[in-house]
Amino acid sequence: MSDDTNPVRHSVLCVDDEINILNSLKRLLRKENYTLLTASSGKEGLDILEKNDVHLVMSDQRMPEMSGTEFLAEIKEKYPDVIRIILTGYTEVDAMTESINRGHIYKFFLKPWNDENLRLEISKALEQYDLIKANEELTRTIIRQNEELKHMNDKLEEKVRHRTQELVIRNQALELSQAILENIPVPILGVSQENNIVLVNNRVGEISWGTSGTIVIGESLNDYANPYLVSQVQSVLRDNSGRRVKHYSISDKNYSIDISPLPTPFLGQGVILTLIKES
Repeated sequence: MSDDTNPVRHSVLCVDDEINILNSLKRLLRKENYTLLTASSGKEGLDILEKNDVHLVMSDQRMPEMSGTEFLAEIKEKYPDVIRIILTGYTEVDAMTESINRGHIYKFFLKPWNDENLRLEISKALEQYDLIKANEELTRTIIRQNEELKHMNDKLEEKVRHRTQELVIRNQALELSQAILENIPVPILGVSQENNIVLVNNRVGEISWGTSGTIVIGESLNDYANPYLVSQVQSVLRDNSGRRVKHYSISDKNYSIDISPLPTPFLGQGVILTLIKES
């Protein structure tokens, strides 16, 4: 009997129509940490397999109604994971070899068997069973993880495609906005809080600012505008309140200049100047 510190891990089914053989196998395996089941025929053995989780079956070859190889061939069909061992006589070696080649049995032992060898081979067979099961579980884990990874990659690719599409749309919108701004039919320029010119549209480029010529981005507003206009720009930057400068002369033409602060979050960082020609 097992305890909690040494739990039973394997079930072994022994099938033989001779009770003395079954008793011998019981004595041989009683000290092993197995759940030991016995049957006196192949039919009884199949009934036990339907009701129990069996890891290894050891069967006699010569049994009435169903031979050992026939019994184990049926087990292979119904319970392919079960390790199958057969006990046989010298005269049946050829049949055993054929069954091994066809995959019906894992190994055969000749009667009379060597107890120590048989016990050792059963232990090795169960170790192989555990190894096969561990590999199957590892394979299932790898497959599951690969499926999860593929799902994550698919979601990531979808996010990348979606993000790329967003960037394309935003870039197109930005280009369109820039084109619209440049072609607005009134002169517009942007000035930073340091009084640097940071934006001009096409209409501004058509205006000659006296001896200074046309406005160039990166230059200071001080290089083109008189001190009064510069002071009004600074006032708007300081007060964040728009104002209009009227009758501002540029190359003998008068303009009304609307000075507008930038909205949040750029409040106080720059202004927009809109020039409207006066009649």
